[in-house]
Amino acid sequence: MTRPDPPDRQDLSRWHGRANEAARSVTTLFGRRLLFLPGTHLGAVKWTPHSRRRDPKGALLGPWHYWWQAHYVDCLVDAGLRELGCGATPAARFNGPEHPSAGQLASRLVTGIRLRNAFTLVNNYYDDMAWLALATHRLDKLAEEARKPGRGRNARVRKSLTLQFEAACTADLGGGAFWSKARDFKNTPATAPVALYFARTGRPEKAQALLDWLDATLFDPDQGLYLDGARLNAAGEVMVERTVYTYNQGPVLGALLEQGGEANLARAAVVVEAADQHLTVPPLASAPSTGTASTGEARVLRCEGTGDGGLFTGILCRYLALAAADARLSPRTRSAAATLVASTAGAFWAGRRPVEAGEADGKNGASIFSLHAANPARETCPAGTAVELSTQLQAWMALEAAATLPDSPGN
Repeated sequence: MTRPDPPDRQDLSRWHGRANEAARSVTTLFGRRLLFLPGTHLGAVKWTPHSRRRDPKGALLGPWHYWWQAHYVDCLVDAGLRELGCGATPAARFNGPEHPSAGQLASRLVTGIRLRNAFTLVNNYYDDMAWLALATHRLDKLAEEARKPGRGRNARVRKSLTLQFEAACTADLGGGAFWSKARDFKNTPATAPVALYFARTGRPEKAQALLDWLDATLFDPDQGLYLDGARLNAAGEVMVERTVYTYNQGPVLGALLEQGGEANLARAAVVVEAADQHLTVPPLASAPSTGTASTGEARVLRCEGTGDGGLFTGILCRYLALAAADARLSPRTRSAAATLVASTAGAFWAGRRPVEAGEADGKNGASIFSLHAANPARETCPAGTAVELSTQLQAWMALEAAATLPDSPGN
């Protein structure tokens, strides 16, 4: 297969503006205080056109998706890092100088998550908690880079959640982390982000043990990808759930890169190549052109629909961007990772549609992104239909990932 050239630097200023538009659109359409409380922020699960009033009871009585909010924090940290790169001045803020910085909004979001989650950040799913632990760790790193004091609250959050992860990681099934407190299923969605968290917080031995279990139990050498999970049947035999999800490959890739070492980096290269071969689809003829030679003919990452699946491809893009920037990987691997991110983000951007007149008062200028990179939003989210937060975070993550791409993976 002939691979398109990797994105050049002239695209990156455009990616910055595109990521800002995604950030403004998501925060405008979905962002709100919790019960109008100052110092709080949450993302509404769904944006409904023509809704003129925000029902404060809906924030408490409606559906609650803890891990969507964790990825919302991560997206705001991404925006905060770009603000920092532009001088961290009020003028550099993604939503203008009259609004809080992305980092401030992320901190308010963590407060909102805790209050909405019954005054705790512990819940029944270890993968949910791992995503929030990773996001708050990055939020503190942002504060350090901005030379601002980190929040002691975030350190307490991670201390509490670390105890949860230690309880999740047992010798049952030979290792790995349980998915939930039902403790009947160990899987990649929990084990991989927990491994990445341990790798980033100074516990490499624990992280490597989890990666070794994933390799021994859930890696499929025929595909080069990680399967979903494993459980014991009534006879005590290990039964593997063989479904392959896009997002599972992301945190494994991140943990492999964070750990480093010859074997981990070799496996990371395999995952990137396998994602290119097995997790992509051609952009449909009905999708608008990206307008750039670097992404116009490239295949895009497949997407997994709505609900939780609406986040999946964005998560993979986040970690592919780390591979694209990692000088320890070969130029070929870095180019593959960069092209996957750029082509997918470019398709999300090209397929967006504006919020149309009459859909929502005061939302002019906001964009709706498709839930499938290969299909434009006018087909998947036509005017007048409700839109889920997960799908919009997915596109925002992809655009933030594209904004981090290096000059050239071969340099």
